[in-house]
Amino acid sequence: MQKIITLIVVIGVLNGNAQNKPIRLLNSNPHYFEYNGKPTVLITSGEHYGAVLNPDFNFVVYLRELKRNGLNMTRTMTGAYFEPAGAFNIQENTLGPMADKFICPFQRSKTDNTPGKGKKFDLENWNPDYFLRLNAFMKEAKKQGVVVELSLFCPFYEDAQWLLSPFNSINNINNVGRITRNDPYTLDKNGGLLRIQERMVRKIVDELKDFPNLVYEICNEPYFGGITLEWQERISTVITETEESLEFKHLITQNIANGAQKIDNPNPLVSVFNFHYATPPIAVTLNYSLNKVIGDNETGFKGQKDSTYRKEAWEFIMAGGGLFNNLDYSFTVGHEKGTFNYHDKQPGGGNPDYRNQLGFLKKFIESFQFEKMKPDSLVCSGGIPEGCKAYVLMEEGKQYAFYAMTRKRISPEFIL
Repeated sequence: MQKIITLIVVIGVLNGNAQNKPIRLLNSNPHYFEYNGKPTVLITSGEHYGAVLNPDFNFVVYLRELKRNGLNMTRTMTGAYFEPAGAFNIQENTLGPMADKFICPFQRSKTDNTPGKGKKFDLENWNPDYFLRLNAFMKEAKKQGVVVELSLFCPFYEDAQWLLSPFNSINNINNVGRITRNDPYTLDKNGGLLRIQERMVRKIVDELKDFPNLVYEICNEPYFGGITLEWQERISTVITETEESLEFKHLITQNIANGAQKIDNPNPLVSVFNFHYATPPIAVTLNYSLNKVIGDNETGFKGQKDSTYRKEAWEFIMAGGGLFNNLDYSFTVGHEKGTFNYHDKQPGGGNPDYRNQLGFLKKFIESFQFEKMKPDSLVCSGGIPEGCKAYVLMEEGKQYAFYAMTRKRISPEFIL
């Protein structure tokens, strides 16, 4: 009897350790993740990155809805960037809260700002309310089995976003950021912001050091707004150096391009290379030899048809990608279950039915030992019919996953 009890205790400890380890690349196949001791793909249709910085958004309801749909990822931004209401023609944008209510890592001062913006920010002092909310968000995400990609920075696409940023000198009391919107994320023209940015990264890394359901994205879409590769490398170094003395080491992701691009000189500190609007999934093919996760971690500006994004998801995952994230505009304040009826001019879509379709894709992949599989375009011995796209993941002689898109009937000879 004593031996049985001891065995149960050991199993419990082993399972607990696996659940506490941060998500990482799978040793046997680093094109995928390992999380909670299992090979993992990240698939989601998530809100527009404002879940933490928008204090009116009920992230508990939202994260539980993702779990209900069988999805396991969300992206969120830190608050160094947010958007004015109506930006990019997005109705009820979660990333566009009222400027006087928006929260970020920095404390508000007692100094008045432009009417409607609230008090100016003090970049030398932290906002305890923000970090309480960030920690609560991460805790709930962990509970629901959701991995968070925390996007630390974002370019200022237009003056409208720069005019709202705490990094702009007009919005802080620290006399830094007297520059144009294309200069904050450089090493030499940042107007005194680099020290502030590094300090913010260290603070966030320290705050979130114990969460296993976390990866850090250096910057969203750094190929816009004058952001330099040298600055991105600096931020990745700050993350890595801050974690040197910590028990957990978290993955770093880098956003490479819209569409596709071959990565010739990969940053060795980066484990996940992400693309946006990556259809067809050429980005996977071009960079598969890197033996890192390749992700399609933003799509959703190609109209409102579910089929557009469903096909993109299946193509990307079946081509060997390890991450897919769709922008879901049905998640808004007051509609955290993803039921908002957006107008017909919205740039993308999202709804419960589509999320269930993505959940089916995740179940399909997980029904295989996908970590033993690789993409193979030559396995269809009958040739690909005209007008048909086909993708195969396979472990030769053991398991095959086949996906085809066509308007015509596919003959058995083609499949076999």
